[in-house]
Amino acid sequence: MSNIHAKTDVILIGAGIMSATLGTLLKELAPEWEIKVFEKLANAGEESSNEWNNAGTGHAALCELNYTPEKSDGSVDISKAIKINEQFQLSKQFWSYLVNSNLIRNPQDFIMPIPHMSFVQGEKNVLFLKKRFEALSKNPLFQGMEFSDDPEKLKEWVPLIMEGRTSNEPIAATKIDSGTDVNFGALTRLLFDHLKRQNVEINYKHRVQDIKRARDGSWEVKVHDIDRGKIEYHTAKFVFIGGGGGSLPLLQKTGIPESKHIGGFPVSGLFMVCNNPEVVAKHHAKVYGKAKVGAPPMSVPHLDTRYIDNKKSLLFGPFAGFSPKFLKTGSNFDLIRSVKPNNVLTMLAAGVKEMALTKYLIQQLMLSNEQRMEELREFVPNAKSEDWSIVVAGQRVQVIKDTEAGGKGTLQFGTEVISSADGSVAALLGASPGASTAVHVMLEVLEKCFPQHMKKWEPKIKEMIPSYGVSLAQNPELFQEIHTLTARTLGLEGKQTSESEKTLQLQEA
Repeated sequence: MSNIHAKTDVILIGAGIMSATLGTLLKELAPEWEIKVFEKLANAGEESSNEWNNAGTGHAALCELNYTPEKSDGSVDISKAIKINEQFQLSKQFWSYLVNSNLIRNPQDFIMPIPHMSFVQGEKNVLFLKKRFEALSKNPLFQGMEFSDDPEKLKEWVPLIMEGRTSNEPIAATKIDSGTDVNFGALTRLLFDHLKRQNVEINYKHRVQDIKRARDGSWEVKVHDIDRGKIEYHTAKFVFIGGGGGSLPLLQKTGIPESKHIGGFPVSGLFMVCNNPEVVAKHHAKVYGKAKVGAPPMSVPHLDTRYIDNKKSLLFGPFAGFSPKFLKTGSNFDLIRSVKPNNVLTMLAAGVKEMALTKYLIQQLMLSNEQRMEELREFVPNAKSEDWSIVVAGQRVQVIKDTEAGGKGTLQFGTEVISSADGSVAALLGASPGASTAVHVMLEVLEKCFPQHMKKWEPKIKEMIPSYGVSLAQNPELFQEIHTLTARTLGLEGKQTSESEKTLQLQEA
């Protein structure tokens, strides 16, 4: 039988949160467009978006200290925190629109309210946290944030962290109740269920093997139907590569100039998980600490309350590791295959510059379970080994590129869209804050790749996302209105409740 040859308007590669978000946006903006999705795994949201492959933090810079660096003059730079917070507000607005329009239902299946806290030890870190609090609390986006260095108050906020703490070292914390725990795996599945109802063709167990430019400027995607063992060819005017760590190799296959001089460095992660109800009941927050000196930003330790499948658990980590795979389901040859003549110097330069990261990863790889428990006990002094087990988290591929600021082979920590000059193909690379800012990132894709449609689409975008194109930090009244409405729609309003009430809600669910 001959191979399949088919045409469509849009091809989305990868069934994760990014493709789900872009597909959903496009179906609202251009419902007549035909969309096809290709995913090599059997279901949506099984790699980076899966609930066990990320920390589930709704990243809004409420507690993540690496988003508020201390400047050389001792002041705290909150510009990145404001930016990330505003980006998360876009996501909440879009999700609220989908709920209000009955396109997805039951927001409690993917988002829950949870206090976000920062916790530090040592005089210098306490001083930094106080300066950070003073800078953030003046901004409307961070209203309601509290600071305390009083051990008695901290016992109320984080009893598990304070229980058994004997050191006289100064400690402090900030707390804000408007934080969230987001199950990005559940959200991804809800969005793909919606897309299926919108007649989007979703092809699971279909591995994209190649992407080539056709003579007419469109893209031909070579796909392997894994179950049938057949090769298919699909052509589209626009292709989005949202394959997590697998995006870089596919981007390289396009051959576009923008794909040159870009490399990727894979980092794996481990979390410790606790399901002991007695221990879990003593903690109700996402608590982020400060990365150790010399450690990379993605190593910030945090102790998180998680809600997965209506079950509450605690996660601590991440502990970094190294695997040459770009995906958990990838190949041990992923890293070496990604080194090309056009990026080999970039990769070598990064290797020389990032010796500290290499050393850190080696140290992390050599940790025993007991050594990991010792790191946990810096957060939870009374932690018992029998209460905690190891969960292997997702693979993240950090972008390496040549930049003006960092020079050749600069390791990028963040999320980045790479697109062709004509906007016919785009790929998402990078890691955190990732999923939390999916709506912002996909709006960026629309702006880069469909500039000719943006004027026509803008009214609909503003209907879905009222703050589109507006700074919420500079418009506190609009922020307050949007914050109140999204909290009400997503079931976050007034739900920073007691632990007994939270347990009752879960039992009823």
